[in-house]
Amino acid sequence: MDLITQFIDLFLHLDDHIEEVIRNYGGWTHAILFVIIFCETGLVVVPFLPGDSLLFVAGTFAARGSLNLPGLLLLLSTAAILGDAVNYAIGFWIGPSLNREKDGRFIKKKYLDKTHAFYEKYGKMTIILARFVPIVRTFAPFMAGVGSMRYSAFAAYNVIGGILWVVSMTMAGYFFGNIEWVKEHFEAVVLAIIFISILPIIVEYLKSRRTSTPPP
Repeated sequence: MDLITQFIDLFLHLDDHIEEVIRNYGGWTHAILFVIIFCETGLVVVPFLPGDSLLFVAGTFAARGSLNLPGLLLLLSTAAILGDAVNYAIGFWIGPSLNREKDGRFIKKKYLDKTHAFYEKYGKMTIILARFVPIVRTFAPFMAGVGSMRYSAFAAYNVIGGILWVVSMTMAGYFFGNIEWVKEHFEAVVLAIIFISILPIIVEYLKSRRTSTPPP
């Protein structure tokens, strides 16, 4: 099984993988989830880690009693907030040396451009809205640091966005993840979550294509 196949399998069968982690590590699963959410939001080089789907699955297992719901909400909200804060700091410090005209070793220009376009449309609210958009979620705090956004303003949006994201996605899994139809069609549900998450990017891309295409 190659790396891409393993990556796809991780997303589509995230419930099976989390169940195995719980079986092997018990209560330490909370710490493992903390690290994943922190890295997904805090390290600009790993925007591909599961975020929305991971929170949904965590909520599903909390409803089964396998994970502690209050502990999850507190830990993962903290991870999301700290992750964005670290990401902001990274962007602030390496921003002056960043060349947005070409790909860096770890940072793709197209990801920066997508995030920049998001900022152009939503301004500071990007810090909150981007929580619900994969890739943009990872690059938004980084770009806030690159653009030297005032940290006090960033911190307020960061806290609000982090809590909203974690609570909404985790509670969605808590209330809906164990419905029989959802359990039987979990792969389709994960794909739907991913599609809904990236829908803003698709819409913005189609709009940009339409405006950049010269009239006949």
